[in-house]
Amino acid sequence: MQAMTEQALENPLDGLISNDIYDVLDTHNLLSEKGVRDYQIRNAFRIMRRENVPAYDAIEMLREEYPYLQFDTIRKIVYKLNGNRR
Repeated sequence: MQAMTEQALENPLDGLISNDIYDVLDTHNLLSEKGVRDYQIRNAFRIMRRENVPAYDAIEMLREEYPYLQFDTIRKIVYKLNGNRR
């Protein structure tokens, strides 16, 4: 029960949608885990780049956080053009 409470408190889309909306979407399984992960990766990359971290180093740091993703996969996520890709 504690893990569910902690999960309900976490909103990886904070700043984009409210906690209440996130909880409703999550409760009804209306969120794409991959989409949320990619958003978090892009956001972390933007923050690192604003702090003058070289792109290669930023991608390598993200690889440490997401070791199951290849360098090129993260590169494609962070440089994804606007628009939906499935």
